[in-house]
Amino acid sequence: MPPRRRPKEPFREKFPEPGPATFAEYGKRIAVEDGIAAKSRRGAIGASWWSGRFLAVLEKLGVGGRLDRGKTYARAGQVIDLAIEPGEVVATVQGSRAEPYRARIGITTFADEAWDAVENAFAADSWYAASLLGGTVPDDLEEVFGRVGLSLFPTGAREMPMDCSCPDWSVPCKHLAAVAYLVAERFDEDPFLILRWRGRDRATLLAGIRDRRDDTGPAVTPLAEVVDRFWTAGGPLPDVGGPASGNSEELLDQMPPLGVTVDGVDAREALRPLYRRLGA
Repeated sequence: MPPRRRPKEPFREKFPEPGPATFAEYGKRIAVEDGIAAKSRRGAIGASWWSGRFLAVLEKLGVGGRLDRGKTYARAGQVIDLAIEPGEVVATVQGSRAEPYRARIGITTFADEAWDAVENAFAADSWYAASLLGGTVPDDLEEVFGRVGLSLFPTGAREMPMDCSCPDWSVPCKHLAAVAYLVAERFDEDPFLILRWRGRDRATLLAGIRDRRDDTGPAVTPLAEVVDRFWTAGGPLPDVGGPASGNSEELLDQMPPLGVTVDGVDAREALRPLYRRLGA
């Protein structure tokens, strides 16, 4: 069982601990109207490899039935709001007390130098660049981070600190678990949120890849600068010549054997009457 620990003090200052509660306040959770509910109604939550990698860290830390209760909270819509920001996920969760709890799942963001290496790796590979610029996250995205010495997902509790203002000192508590399950579904819907959590939003990432591709690729004149003459002929077409005699059948004579017959006749000979008509 993971050691019980008190959340870090900076988080306590941001989200102060609720006051003393009576036994009744630890009873049935207070229903939330228009809360954020998980789309999955039964079974596992998270359909993609990236949500699975994220939840794997949570499940390693699971204490007792708190993960199951967190899943119930997520499906019941007990999470009031949730935001995925660089370095942290912050959410408000309604429990059995009148005052909702504040939960946070942290992660270390990558430095600008690390993101430069990631963007260079993406830009250097046409497949990754085309996929990302087209709005698709490749399934082997994690391998690119590994090539530059980074881990896209946290590998343990030290890399993903979690805090909640509830009285339960176990980490993760059911409120944090509920938030994590909803985050997994958000990752399913938009994998770029994983990169945002690590410190690089979608627009900035794609702009960096695009700039690097432009720097290494051929010079391209923006359409806005040539639109006034875009449909204008650029001059007469060059004379590429043709059969000296003007006989279109010479094209058939220059054609290598096709290895195809039509009614027992070589395809070139079968086409000869048509070429004569076209030449006429």
